[in-house]
Amino acid sequence: MTQSMTGFTRCQADGMTWEIRSVNQRYLEPSFKIPDTFRALESLLRQRLRRRLHRGKIDCLLRYDSEDNQATNLNEGNLAQLGTLMDAVHRIVPGAATPTALDLIRWPGVLDQASFDEARLFKLASALFDDALSDLTEMRRREGHEMQQAIAGQLQNLKDEVNQIAETADAIREHQSTRLRNRLAELTTEADPGRLEQEMVFLLQKSDIQEELDRLNAHIDEVSAALSSDEPAGRRLDFLMQELNREVNTIASKSASVDTSNHSVQMKVLIEQMREQIQNIE
Repeated sequence: MTQSMTGFTRCQADGMTWEIRSVNQRYLEPSFKIPDTFRALESLLRQRLRRRLHRGKIDCLLRYDSEDNQATNLNEGNLAQLGTLMDAVHRIVPGAATPTALDLIRWPGVLDQASFDEARLFKLASALFDDALSDLTEMRRREGHEMQQAIAGQLQNLKDEVNQIAETADAIREHQSTRLRNRLAELTTEADPGRLEQEMVFLLQKSDIQEELDRLNAHIDEVSAALSSDEPAGRRLDFLMQELNREVNTIASKSASVDTSNHSVQMKVLIEQMREQIQNIE
């Protein structure tokens, strides 16, 4: 299925956020910006990305707010020791101020931060990355489908232009042949009829565009097949646009008809429109 190379997605869960941005690039170029705590995951994530995407500059950003996700536990043992200590203080200094609950909580050692659960957080980061990658892939597919439809319409218009040229090609050849014969008939000097016939055939062949029309139709069929392929076809399509343009240029250079020249200009416009779309196809 045709995929675009541009897209953006953001997935969040439990204070963790993945952002993945994709833009045009000739090859696949992934880039990861993640906290050092999760650096050991990068190699695995790169492998997963390369299995899903084939072209584009992919920027992957991971944010994690550790303070919001570290559980805080009350250390009852330390709190009991602190209470015993305060009782002793009051016995020795009866007028000593009594600490509030907030004062006790702020005392070092009363609250314990839970240790970093590497396995749980790595699992979360990995699963969230897969979700973000799936969202990005789906976005690229949707945009790719729209581009495929647009290119298919332009391709049909191109085929129509080729058919219109083909419909008049025989008449143009006959007209050129008649003109050559008339000009030869106007010659005042005698010439070898065989040589004149050879020259006329040569000139007619030089201006004949049937081979170019056949190749244009063949390339159009190849473009259509590439658009329908399940494999990434961006590079193939880009090459085919060059081939289409080459054939149209040849037709334009051989053209002896205003109509053919006009059709050639329109074909160049259509090819350029398709080429611009194809620059964004994976």
